[in-house]
Amino acid sequence: MKIGIAGAGIVGRLSALLLQQRGHQVTLFDRDGIDNGSACSYTAAGMLTPVSESDVYEPLVYALGQRSLRRWPELVQQINGEVFYHTGGSLVVAHRQDQADYHRFLQAVESNAQPTAEQMTMLDQAQLAELEPELAARFHRAAYMPGEAWLCPCCVMPTLGDQLVAAKVPFHTYSEIAAVTGNEVGGEIVVAGRSGERRHAFDCVIDSRGLGAREALPALRGVRGEIIWVRAPGVKIDRLVRLMHPRYRIYIVPRRDDLYLIGATQIESEDRSEISVRSSLELLSAAYSVHPGFAEARVIKTDVNLRPALPDNQPKIFSAGKVLRVNGLFRHGYMMAPAICDELVARIEQGEGYQSDFAELFTQDKPYAGA
Repeated sequence: MKIGIAGAGIVGRLSALLLQQRGHQVTLFDRDGIDNGSACSYTAAGMLTPVSESDVYEPLVYALGQRSLRRWPELVQQINGEVFYHTGGSLVVAHRQDQADYHRFLQAVESNAQPTAEQMTMLDQAQLAELEPELAARFHRAAYMPGEAWLCPCCVMPTLGDQLVAAKVPFHTYSEIAAVTGNEVGGEIVVAGRSGERRHAFDCVIDSRGLGAREALPALRGVRGEIIWVRAPGVKIDRLVRLMHPRYRIYIVPRRDDLYLIGATQIESEDRSEISVRSSLELLSAAYSVHPGFAEARVIKTDVNLRPALPDNQPKIFSAGKVLRVNGLFRHGYMMAPAICDELVARIEQGEGYQSDFAELFTQDKPYAGA
């Protein structure tokens, strides 16, 4: 089957890989290059943490996250390159003044996720010291999610791009996609150019452009997120750490070479300008409160991007003829991408009769204006 994919973020690239491996003729279109760009898939933290984030999840997001958490190890083996996939688990901690929020967080996780002992366990200070000695001085307990993981989006994206190109998948970079259209027979990706529009016809089309798909999904909104990269040789933390915070769930993600990613704000704004002073102070002071070694860390860079969200903050696959529009992954792109891409592949191959385990992910209706 000839399949066109508009938008080469994590969903576009991973879908292309899975479809190509199954013998389909896949063509990718994206406004950016292969190894860099403005997609929010580059600005993500790459956290695969369905349990520790379940305090604010809807059941669909949690179910997709759990399925994807089980799927990522197999996919990592299929990706021809280093993506710095880590399986050390995650820790959630809180200072004494935030214990009330911490208690509410634990209650919400227990209610929403109903985790088993293998999925979440409470550590006392001595147990925390065994896992992360440098955290035990400031925290007397922690929630530990041993099965959670993370990877490096800045490695995943170019590695997938290079693998697709090596597999002879046509990859049309720097393409201004004007529209994605279709009917019961096939779909088209319309690319704008200096000499006019060019239409590319396919048996089926996946529209995974995020906020770029607003002409089809005008109810989409962008939610601003800011992150800071620091190099901190005086810090030795091996696991993903979340900190209760009055405004955000601050996280610290270890990278290689003493690098740590600190994030992330969640602001209802579509401002793409540089990180604010307020956010910088909040993120960096939170990191310092976790470990004093961050005081001498060096700020390497800051990133700002907009995450695509639908009104209910849940992902959707809108099915209309031979066009599948996947959008609204919000803050959880990497956490849900494998399960969503598997669903796209199954829906393409089995058609409208496909019976999904995630029925609420699909819709043929138009619940949002213009969708």
